Amino acid sequence: MNVISLPALRRDFFLQDTLAATRSLIGHILLHETSEGVIAGRIVEAEAYIVGDPANHASRGRTRRNDAMFGPPGHAYIYMIHTHWCLNAVTQPEDVAEAVLIRALEPIEGIELMMDSRHTREIRNLCSGPGKLTQALRIDGAMNRSDLTNGPLRIVEGEPLDGIIQTKRIGISSGVDHLWRFYSSDKLQWVSKR
Repeated sequence: MNVISLPALRRDFFLQDTLAATRSLIGHILLHETSEGVIAGRIVEAEAYIVGDPANHASRGRTRRNDAMFGPPGHAYIYMIHTHWCLNAVTQPEDVAEAVLIRALEPIEGIELMMDSRHTREIRNLCSGPGKLTQALRIDGAMNRSDLTNGPLRIVEGEPLDGIIQTKRIGISSGVDHLWRFYSSDKLQWVSKR
């Protein structure tokens, strides 16, 4: 598969309901064109963060840290937690702070580069978590606000995956009962946690 030639998702994809966008992202491909080559993975797990959600970084208002989450849609909101970068795709119109956390990828291109970045030869451990996938794809805070519809870091059209499971989000302490995490039952070996 030549992922570099695949069309990027359009801006209106990120303007649909955030839960629908989260589910719909499963199967699409996150890619990063680096100076050493293309690194890409199929999105197999994602979580939604919406207005009114206590786990949403913007639940207490706009700050310097979360400003990118307020738009525009289709841009990256990248933040650090526990020394790891996490990548979110901003959804909804500007000033509506909603986003989708990309939680796990199935590695599909640039696997040797991923292994070098992650310092592991274990392919199942390359992108099975939000901090792992950013390290594998060489994504950091300098890419905050990147346009994911047009640029070296972007989401391109993949193929829909079957068996989408909707369940509780993980790694949070509030809003834990919301079923806003989606992953593919066909790709369980790549998800962060079943």
